[in-house]
Amino acid sequence: TSSMITELAKGKTLDEAMKITRDDIAGSLDGLPPIKMHCSNLASDGLRKAIENYRAKQKKELNIAKE
Repeated sequence: TSSMITELAKGKTLDEAMKITRDDIAGSLDGLPPIKMHCSNLASDGLRKAIENYRAKQKKELNIAKE
């Protein structure tokens, strides 16, 4: 699932990548057994968190540069 989310995110803007859901991941993998659905949750949550962290860092660096 983590490899699939990287494939789904390639070529997308950060805003587009933030919209990738666990259902998008599962659908791209032709479905997942219920026991594996948590993996798609972790992958989509991890991507969103990484983007949020990146944006926060960029904002902080921009604020420092303005000082």
